[in-house]
Amino acid sequence: MSCGMSLEELRALPVSVDLPTAGRAFGIGRTKAHELARGGQFPCRVLRVGAKYRVPRAAIFEALGLNPADPGEDSHATDPPGDAA
Repeated sequence: MSCGMSLEELRALPVSVDLPTAGRAFGIGRTKAHELARGGQFPCRVLRVGAKYRVPRAAIFEALGLNPADPGEDSHATDPPGDAA
């Protein structure tokens, strides 16, 4: 299994990416990414365009729990700070 992408790399992704690039975001190699996509088990939404697969950047962010508007913060970090008492 390969390393995932850094936040900088994720921020730099275009609107949609090919399957091997999306796989890298999850630490999945090319062959396993294609196997998962064919079986409908890829970790996020995958679009079939002709004979190729495309993965929307927003779907990658969502699956990783990142805010698409600011991928530097996870979606749980958007709660305002305060005391619970």
